[in-house]
Amino acid sequence: MARRTFAVAAALAAASVVMTPTGAQASPPGGKDVTAVLFEWNFASVARECTTTLGPAGYGYVQVSPPAEHIQGAQWWTSYQPVSYRIAGRLGDRTAFKSMVDTCHAAGVKVVADTVINHMSAGNGTGTGGSSYTKYNYPGLYSSYDFDDCTAQISNYGDRGNVQNCELVGLADLDTGEEYVRKAIAGYMNDLLSLGVDGFRIDAAKHMPAADLANIKSRLSKPGVYWKQEVIHGAGEAVQPTEYTGNGDVQEFRYAYDLKRVFNNENLAYLKNYGEGWGYLNSSVAGVFVDNHDTERNGSTLNYKDNATYTLANVFMLAWPYGAPDVNSGYEFSDTDAGPPNGGRVDACWQSGWKCQHNWPEIKSMVAFRNATRGQAVTNWWDNGNDAIAFGRGGKGFVAVNHESGSLTRTYQTSLPAGTYCNIQNNTTVTVNGSGQLTATLGSNTALAVYAGKSSC
Repeated sequence: MARRTFAVAAALAAASVVMTPTGAQASPPGGKDVTAVLFEWNFASVARECTTTLGPAGYGYVQVSPPAEHIQGAQWWTSYQPVSYRIAGRLGDRTAFKSMVDTCHAAGVKVVADTVINHMSAGNGTGTGGSSYTKYNYPGLYSSYDFDDCTAQISNYGDRGNVQNCELVGLADLDTGEEYVRKAIAGYMNDLLSLGVDGFRIDAAKHMPAADLANIKSRLSKPGVYWKQEVIHGAGEAVQPTEYTGNGDVQEFRYAYDLKRVFNNENLAYLKNYGEGWGYLNSSVAGVFVDNHDTERNGSTLNYKDNATYTLANVFMLAWPYGAPDVNSGYEFSDTDAGPPNGGRVDACWQSGWKCQHNWPEIKSMVAFRNATRGQAVTNWWDNGNDAIAFGRGGKGFVAVNHESGSLTRTYQTSLPAGTYCNIQNNTTVTVNGSGQLTATLGSNTALAVYAGKSSC
């Protein structure tokens, strides 16, 4: 969910109802399940990044910010207040979007569109594409009859009707139970599919009944298309994430929240059964992340400002076989409302405030590790009872993480064949002996990762 104009509660929640449209796609199809989320990158910049970085690194997907005309303003959250379904926003027009999709496909990268269909705007004005609108009237698209009757803000997450029929931080709430609204939303999504989009992230899914989303999905030209739904878990809330798994993946916010707590205040040794063993969604329908555009700003998760701890958390996520991972890639901020540098144009990584976490060597290298070890169970777990852990992925890979304050030297038991391997975390070689043992020294807050097929650096 987007934090939007007003000081939106740090922990917006998301969940849904169990419906199973034909061909629901759980977890991204194909052999590459890592998505680079290029938050507020313009479409031309995304296209270039698919060619230069994402494709070569093995990313399966790129997620782009909402492709729709939206309210004017420099803040990032203006992208989450649509005023029409034309592609005419800050990040580029229809031609730029289509070119980006085609370029990414040529690089072997599929495209997920962040899709805002729960609501429209919170005010009146002229959109980024020139469309005039008022809060409950969007000429040629929606009129006051197409919005829910409750025009008060959501105030009680223990009340399903309040969560799904009232207004999220004052945004005009579409009546997704209405035939015309369902048809209009499906029309927008089908238009994106016609441009080659491969999947959708459903923003604020918790605020729409799962049955409504199932109905909308059934109207798509590709009803089995991949999608992941933003449904933030809240203990004791009326709407829960499990309701939505019949439609596709659901973003597992607890994964990100708990990673922050474990890395900052507890022991990495606790991660031995991370995922379903912690009561999370089934791995096959879980979308996971270390942070996203909301949580990096509201402090509920780690973010780029956590430096090496943040890097190690991403290394762990990409090495650990639970869920389908998103790597958040945004820009520096001190003002949590600030929009993207240069209006979304990225001339180069690590310039003008662009953080490019997807391209940090320690993170990027783990994408190939994940692809190479896909389908392999965790083996040879080791921990020191504190903040040093190691584990294998069958006979395909092995990872060690040292989050201690000092260096660590030890011999690890792996299931790897004997030979020389490249430690992709620092581009040095290590040797596995005939007994599957590997000896290495890891500095404080560093990791080791090796996988079969990568013998030289």
